[in-house]
Amino acid sequence: MISKLRRKFILISMLSVTIVLAFLIGSINILNYRSVVQNADTILEMLVSNNGTFPERTPQRMRDRNTQPSDGGFRRAQMSPETRFESRYFKVSFNSQGDVTGSDIRRIAAVDSSQAEAIAQAVYAGGKTKGFSGEYRFLRSDSADGTFIVFYDCGRSLGAVKLFLGISLMISAVGLLVVFALIAIFSKAAIKPAAEAYEKQKRFITDAGHELKTPLAVINADCDVLEMESEDSANEWLEDIRKQTERLSELTNSLIYLAKTEEGSKNALVKIEFPLSDIVSEETESFRGLAKSSGKSIETSITPDITYNGDQKAIRRLISILMDNAIKYSPDGSVIRASLARNGSKTVFAVTNKTSSPVSKDDMKHMFDRFYRTDESRNSETGGYGIGLSVAKSITEAHGGKIYASGTGDEITVTSEI
Repeated sequence: MISKLRRKFILISMLSVTIVLAFLIGSINILNYRSVVQNADTILEMLVSNNGTFPERTPQRMRDRNTQPSDGGFRRAQMSPETRFESRYFKVSFNSQGDVTGSDIRRIAAVDSSQAEAIAQAVYAGGKTKGFSGEYRFLRSDSADGTFIVFYDCGRSLGAVKLFLGISLMISAVGLLVVFALIAIFSKAAIKPAAEAYEKQKRFITDAGHELKTPLAVINADCDVLEMESEDSANEWLEDIRKQTERLSELTNSLIYLAKTEEGSKNALVKIEFPLSDIVSEETESFRGLAKSSGKSIETSITPDITYNGDQKAIRRLISILMDNAIKYSPDGSVIRASLARNGSKTVFAVTNKTSSPVSKDDMKHMFDRFYRTDESRNSETGGYGIGLSVAKSITEAHGGKIYASGTGDEITVTSEI
């Protein structure tokens, strides 16, 4: 349990750090990309407004954009007197029929006239007003005389964006590894109070259980003596005392077993290879008499020749708990169905029974909690304590499996996959 708690602590911590880091890195890179696009759009607007070339002087409206922040508080572009000399762009013109009438590639060396026209024709056919064509940001201008499209080379800026993205992702990955190492180291100290409290609780249950065994044994012995000395051999008070001490002994033994198996239980198992199909058959058959006495019946579907490597004694107890639980809480005249089958690498043992009233989804979630009992099982006549399924869960998990309840209406199935 403590190991599971520690793993959950590490997982939740790492998930939280990853989400925050992803948000920060994502936001920074998106803003970086938007800055490049906005800068390109501002320059393209200037070029389009001046028929595809830079004006001798930056227009007043463009200079205003450099001093006034745009929406969100970020400048749309960083214009300078050197921008017209640093920018690389080309222009392609079309007539009203969509035929290329000319191109201007004086301000770029990366493409020739045929390449520029091919790029422009693809953009013209697409019908978009602005966007990207490869590493070129474009802006289209339509008029009665025809159309021209200006392309601005964003290759260097986009390369810087990609480089920053790669570096930030690499640094983030290294940072996450460092954080994981630190959390793994300090998680033990973080859950130490919970671990100590759990160990004290487990030790208390074990010690108290052992301390209770002696007085319970003495009470039973005294009952035997009183029965021998009593003239009334069927003394109902002595029978009641014996019955209650037996129940208390069973509960004590279950609590001790649960405390021993919950933590480090895998190491406590005595694993051997044994015929599981035969064991299930034996255990289910042993409950036929009990079921018949209360007007119930048992049906089995057991796949033959299934072997299993585990603690045979614990597996017998698991089967016994599930069968006993089904018989106790099913109405008279009902049928209890037990099955054993292979499902891939797992062995599945399931017990299905009717219930006196429908079991809610919430009850199914908590059925394996200690001392949890549904409303219908609170009847003292059943003799249960609400701890049997907790022991079944502990045994299943000790064998690396899982146990769960499912069902609809007044039928419920408890399945143990080991």
